[in-house]
Amino acid sequence: MRERVQLKAPAKINLTLKVVGKRTDGYHELETVMQQIDLCDEITIITANEGIEVSSNNSEVPSDASNLAFKAALLIGEKLGLNNGFRIYIDKKIPIGAGLAGGSTNAAAVLLGINEMLGGLLDLGTLLDLGLQVGSDVPFCILGGTALARGRGEILEPLPSGLHLEVVLVKPPQQLETAEVYRDLKLYELHDQPNNRAFLEAWHKCDIIGLAAQMKNDLETVSITKCPEIVVIKERLVSLGALHTLMSGSGPSVIGIFSDREGAEKAWQTIKGEYQESFLSSSYSR
Repeated sequence: MRERVQLKAPAKINLTLKVVGKRTDGYHELETVMQQIDLCDEITIITANEGIEVSSNNSEVPSDASNLAFKAALLIGEKLGLNNGFRIYIDKKIPIGAGLAGGSTNAAAVLLGINEMLGGLLDLGTLLDLGLQVGSDVPFCILGGTALARGRGEILEPLPSGLHLEVVLVKPPQQLETAEVYRDLKLYELHDQPNNRAFLEAWHKCDIIGLAAQMKNDLETVSITKCPEIVVIKERLVSLGALHTLMSGSGPSVIGIFSDREGAEKAWQTIKGEYQESFLSSSYSR
């Protein structure tokens, strides 16, 4: 077994998010296009004699079993009957409570990292199953790239490489709880839902204008009422040249899509003076 491994844990953004309905298990049925971006946490895993210990450069990151990275290490250890433990350090760069799957991507990195330390004992299917036990976004964070996700997010259809997206991401100071956003979602209020078929047609054609026109997120109907700053940020990004804007996940992070890197960088140089958590980013691929 390797004694140490270090991995990047990329943030996730939703390019579309359609809520299809409510499931009998309490979750919502989704159809969403997810994309990894190069805003990454860095995860270091070191073997230990026993137990699991999580630490971070960010004091808001929990160190107990409520941390998804902790849960992932515990789960894979139980799956493989490991006698040793792990020390996990999270160099946190992804904003917390932002709709960017920060906790999920940390958990995915832990599953991938420990499996790598063990010489790849588990296949991808097993890792995806373990990931789903940790959280709905973890399987996508394991798979990476770009994918159409259905169900809770666990039914994944990888998409071929398309446009290299240039993104300005802005998170207002407020955090939103995913469970609370879904709880307050009223399905009968969803009228102008994403057309994922049209989005995928534009994706396959590498049509950035067509792509931007189809970017919608049903959860904005709830999150905007809880965090009106979302609307302010969206309007500001458009004024700075964004082709389109939408909220990622349950929010409150807002992404602006730009036609080129130069335009994105110019907008970011302006808006980073207005919002502390503003990031210039682009598509990520391993």
